[in-house]
Amino acid sequence: MGEVDPAYIQDPEHRPNLSFVQVEGIPVIDLSPITNHTVSDSSSLEGLVKEIRSACKEWGFFQVINHGVPLSLRQRIEEASKKFFAQSLEEKKKVSRDKGTLSGYYDTEHTKNVRDWKEVFDFLTKDPTLMPITSDEHDDRVTHWTNPSPQYPPHFRAIIEEYIQEVEKLAFKLMELIALSLGLEAKRFEQFFIKDQTSLFRLNYYPPCPYPHLALGVGRHKDSGALTILAQDEVGGLEVKCKADQEWIRVEPTTDAFVINIGDIIQVWSNDAYESVEHRVMVNSEKERFSFPFFFFPAHDTEVKPLKELINEQNPSRYRPYKSGKFLVSRMNSNLKKRVGENLQIYHYKLA
Repeated sequence: MGEVDPAYIQDPEHRPNLSFVQVEGIPVIDLSPITNHTVSDSSSLEGLVKEIRSACKEWGFFQVINHGVPLSLRQRIEEASKKFFAQSLEEKKKVSRDKGTLSGYYDTEHTKNVRDWKEVFDFLTKDPTLMPITSDEHDDRVTHWTNPSPQYPPHFRAIIEEYIQEVEKLAFKLMELIALSLGLEAKRFEQFFIKDQTSLFRLNYYPPCPYPHLALGVGRHKDSGALTILAQDEVGGLEVKCKADQEWIRVEPTTDAFVINIGDIIQVWSNDAYESVEHRVMVNSEKERFSFPFFFFPAHDTEVKPLKELINEQNPSRYRPYKSGKFLVSRMNSNLKKRVGENLQIYHYKLA
């Protein structure tokens, strides 16, 4: 079997437990009341908002069914993804991620300074995407990130773009429900995303790993965006840290469901009413696994801070403002290679 590359080995306290206990999973929420654009029954909408509030508060994660995204689109993405990652490394590297952009193929990503057992292909929602050149708060220079155009499989780019279009619609619907669950106007968050959003779609490939007790597909982390919408295949491997007891819980794949999680930005906007929750991805010694997260990010110049409607004398602001794009560039740079010191986190902006 040979020796495992030390770059992949998790510290003992963060290594996966292969004999996980099956417990009741994260909430599954039926979006039927809003799927058809018109809500005829106000009580069903109120019930839905209540479910969203409970899931966000208690878990930070939930699954959605009857979400309106055609299953055929997911199947096309999965088929195209398998063909792309099955190519030789030489072919995949023709669309490698360049220094200074988030899009393209990459196979040496790090989470908390440990290399992930995976390959990725990242695709920007908006092409071009306007982003700051550096994470320096005093540097106002911006640049345009663009997407590569893989030659294989055929129509790969068009398939991805069609999928993004549908998942983005779902993201806006979910943000409306989250706004209502916080007592805000339904469209409260729209202004941050409607122009120049910096959202990202990722195709993850996790090859079989002979060391599932030592390595992780993705190490423990929290998502730095507003919201993540994940499609996972039937193999599974996603684990969420339960807020109640801090135990890791497996998110079992549900046919045609999306896994939704609250990101750091919603945690800050809500002034800690909702919390971004740690999660990780297990590897499988026998089966390859694919997953497809859509990371919903606002425009790069969005000043992220608790919303004024949610702070008062009794509940003062818990964060100092930060720029979304600067934070994203900093995190991107820390994910590309192992570095000395801790990666940037939102608690670095926490007020005493």
